[in-house]
Amino acid sequence: MLGLLINDKEQSELQYVIKRELEELLMDLEDQRIDKMVKQAMRERYKVIFHLYTRVASEEEIKKYIPQKIQSE
Repeated sequence: MLGLLINDKEQSELQYVIKRELEELLMDLEDQRIDKMVKQAMRERYKVIFHLYTRVASEEEIKKYIPQKIQSE
């Protein structure tokens, strides 16, 4: 297990970067032109990044990115 000490500004920046990545993955998952195998890898990546997001974001923010559709596929 690793630890990470960050200040409030760094936490805010991490949240921003992670949110952008989650949003981009969600957008790409809706793209019908992307192959199913690629989408499966994207779903796995989303889960990992979402888990990371839960460590730096508030519960209110986390609720916006809960992977409901991803779990069902």
